[in-house]
Amino acid sequence: MTEYLIRRILQSILVIFLISLVTFGLIHAAPGGPTQMMISPGMSPEAAEIQKHNLGLDKPVPEQYWNWIKGLLSGDLGKTFKNNTPVGDILWPTIKNTFVLMSFAWVISMLIAIPWGIYNSTKPYGLSDQTSNFISYVGFAMPAFWFGIILQQVFAIQLNWLPLSDMYAMDKQGNFSDLLYHLVLPCTVLILANLAAYSKYSRSSMLEVLEQDYIRTARAKGVPERKVIFRHALRNALIPIITVLGMELPTLVVGAALTESVFNWPGMGRLYVDMARAREYSVLMAIVLVTAVMVVLGNLIADILYKIVDPRVQLGRKGGKSA
Repeated sequence: MTEYLIRRILQSILVIFLISLVTFGLIHAAPGGPTQMMISPGMSPEAAEIQKHNLGLDKPVPEQYWNWIKGLLSGDLGKTFKNNTPVGDILWPTIKNTFVLMSFAWVISMLIAIPWGIYNSTKPYGLSDQTSNFISYVGFAMPAFWFGIILQQVFAIQLNWLPLSDMYAMDKQGNFSDLLYHLVLPCTVLILANLAAYSKYSRSSMLEVLEQDYIRTARAKGVPERKVIFRHALRNALIPIITVLGMELPTLVVGAALTESVFNWPGMGRLYVDMARAREYSVLMAIVLVTAVMVVLGNLIADILYKIVDPRVQLGRKGGKSA
């Protein structure tokens, strides 16, 4: 296990390095890259040269990349081109806000969807299963932004029960109950989308396990159904579910851009959209890097959970049961 973790961490560092290299190269090679966007139409050539020198854009691209990497290693994500604001001052608060929104939606979705999907696998095509299928179809078919607008129209504008947008009321910054009040609508949008995916995966994974020979053998021996489900089937059924949850982990920090935009939630998803419009490449590069780190971390955590859920899993080895 220790050897595997060390190998995976080294692989992860290599992957993040390659992603940073490709991202930096593509942004500087793209039309309208950093050098072009920071020159305003009314700026004199002399002023443009001074601005490029101040931002380090007059140096060769490999040297710029090396300076960027050195800054990252010391915790400096660079500065915005327009206002010369440290990227970290913009990025970290939005990550915290997105984490609050996404973690609420993620945890509630798991608590509802996984037990529900497992229950439906034991009673396929029953009323609960049909209801789950209907919700799943709605969740897959309805765009999140459209569902969010409908909720705003009904519960915020027509009924006036819930706030239309934002994270806090203007005079209640930091108030936890006010935060929960503002979380209801955006969380509902995200939960519907997650519920559709998680319950489907849970149900199909459990159904596949329940058709295995060792489950039939256990039932033929008279093992109680509850014991068959929770002791024999659930452990194996959780492995593909962990894969899905590991893939979803990065969204806890990266966020759902459309949902945050609809509800004016000051998170990282909305920041990405705003910075893409403003062509603030230093912020975009930082967001891509954070996303890459979270994807790699999510996969690593999923691999560790495989081993915890089923000790028979042989991580990274040939032969035997491997994840």
